[in-house]
Amino acid sequence: MTGFGRGEATGPGGRCTVELSSVNRKQADIDLRMPRDWQALEAGVRQLLAGTLSRGRLHGVMTYETAVEATSTLRVDDALAKEYAAYLAQLGTALGSPMVMTPEALLRAPGVFNVEGREPAPPEVLQPMVHSAVTAALSAWDEARTREGAHLFADLTSRLETLRQLLDQIAGEAPKVAPLHRAALHRRLEEAGLPLPLDDERLLKEIALFADKCDISEEISRLGGHLTEFQRLMTSDTPAGRPLDFLTQEMHRELNTMGAKANHAAIQHRVVAGKTEVERLREQVQNVE
Repeated sequence: MTGFGRGEATGPGGRCTVELSSVNRKQADIDLRMPRDWQALEAGVRQLLAGTLSRGRLHGVMTYETAVEATSTLRVDDALAKEYAAYLAQLGTALGSPMVMTPEALLRAPGVFNVEGREPAPPEVLQPMVHSAVTAALSAWDEARTREGAHLFADLTSRLETLRQLLDQIAGEAPKVAPLHRAALHRRLEEAGLPLPLDDERLLKEIALFADKCDISEEISRLGGHLTEFQRLMTSDTPAGRPLDFLTQEMHRELNTMGAKANHAAIQHRVVAGKTEVERLREQVQNVE
């Protein structure tokens, strides 16, 4: 299920910001991006995130801002610079060729210019701050997913009710199929000049074979069971994305069979409408963890 959460925490010398975002995916995957020198913290962060989703891709970005703008200071060793200049002048005198210390040479002279900076805090010191930011981001992310889940639940419930209504209509039309076929067959025989009494054995046998062939009572029962199970899984406390996806496939299968067996226009029209709703259900189920 998609969601986004952001968390912050302050610690030694700075502030950590964590952003978590998730997208739909069949398998569970956690992708983390953090400062390069925080590798020692990755295992602990993954432990915090482990088990938060059963399927989907969770992407986390962690950044760190230092509290002090300038963390480095330039130090110049004046005495050492004077020694370099003095020895260079003495060497020039000894060689009979004046030598002058240029700024470029002074910049390259070892030990004259030094950049002193604060050492970064070790990972074990930063760990409480990082875990606090991750926990805050997880909380915000979970709240976002809860809000989306409520909208998703309402949509799935509405489509499930539409399917139930279509199934009730199909169940109401199913008993009419055989009598309608019998009347149509009798009418065609009369139009062909071959009238038969309604209790003729051959006519009754034909009607019986047709009724057995177009009987969809089992499919109606199984589809009703799938709808009930779908509703149960929607209110379950355990991850139900995969079982729901499987149920939509079975619903589609039952409706296909109904459409193939029931030689009745009204039933086939409702089958088409039902398959459309099942396809929409299946699309939404991809968002369910």
